[in-house]
Amino acid sequence: MYDQLQLQTADELIEQYAPLVKRIAHHLMARLPSTVLLDDLLQAGMMGLLEAAKKYDTSKGASFETYAGIRIRGSIIDEVRRGDWTPRSVHRNSRRVTEAIHQVEGRLGRDASDAEVAAEMDISLDEYHQLVKDSMESRLFSFEEMTDPKEDGPSEYVANDDPGPSQHFERSSFQENLAAEIARLPEREQLVLSLYYDEELNLKEIGQVLGVSESRVSQIHSQAALRLRSRLTEWR
Repeated sequence: MYDQLQLQTADELIEQYAPLVKRIAHHLMARLPSTVLLDDLLQAGMMGLLEAAKKYDTSKGASFETYAGIRIRGSIIDEVRRGDWTPRSVHRNSRRVTEAIHQVEGRLGRDASDAEVAAEMDISLDEYHQLVKDSMESRLFSFEEMTDPKEDGPSEYVANDDPGPSQHFERSSFQENLAAEIARLPEREQLVLSLYYDEELNLKEIGQVLGVSESRVSQIHSQAALRLRSRLTEWR
């Protein structure tokens, strides 16, 4: 596979894998404000594709499409990070929501409702829903990113080309903890995450499946992300 890629020109690679770049770019675009241009994401994705072709190694075990998908996504998110439009107040409020969920669930020993988290923050339910909405609209969520409380801005976990044994162990432990916490989420939040990350449906399509508005799906997704982050804060 590597030798075949070496023989392909850049134009041939772009033609063959352009649908993968477009799919990833459109999937991420659904979570970004209208000020972000799709063409910019596509261009960044193409650069990620070409970088993947240079660095792909069959001995790592992953297919080229899988490896390229990681590189494409990482390249697009790097582009978004460089032009981060999000006020720091949004990032701070996201952490406030995370901390409030953590406090309520720690005290009650069960899933925290929206009303309970709003009360913990001493704000109205409408204000709480707006904070959750802002959090969703301002960030590109991967499973790893949405559970990392240390970041002040958008980030994306992309594995090193040659991680050492300790990194393999940490990643495996993280994935096990993450899977366990996802299984504990309310059923509707689990379903939204599954449709979004596994089935790669966009928010509008998920809304059609669930019979709710696109904005409600966005809210459920962000709530799930913040809940996961709150539960994994101590583990991280």
